[in-house]
Amino acid sequence: MNQEPNNQDNLERRRELLREEEAFRLQQEQGRLESAKRNTTFAWIINSISFFVGLLEILLALRFILRVSGANNKNAFAQFIYDISEPFVAPFSTLFVSPVTGGGSNIFDLNVLVAIVVYALLGWLAIAFVQYIRGR
Repeated sequence: MNQEPNNQDNLERRRELLREEEAFRLQQEQGRLESAKRNTTFAWIINSISFFVGLLEILLALRFILRVSGANNKNAFAQFIYDISEPFVAPFSTLFVSPVTGGGSNIFDLNVLVAIVVYALLGWLAIAFVQYIRGR
């Protein structure tokens, strides 16, 4: 039995094994690349939700601060904040009667506080849902 390392059959078998190994590595790398793309997309969605919910929270907090401090309704900045935040506070506008002090100028708007909490919870739920889908 002659088994030389340079035998033509052995060389062909080694080349075939190398090709199979390269194909396997390529398949693994493609899988990693697809996984990275998917993770990047989910990270972008989560960051977008966080950004928009954070922006809404800041807007509602500004509205609350302006109302509790008795800001002038005729001021352009205060009117802008009130106009922009009104659609987000509207679902909660008749939930509670807000206490008024300072001759009616200072309003402790409980409805805005409820809106802040509800939107924070909705944002958290949206992020949790996206992470659940991501995990599957």
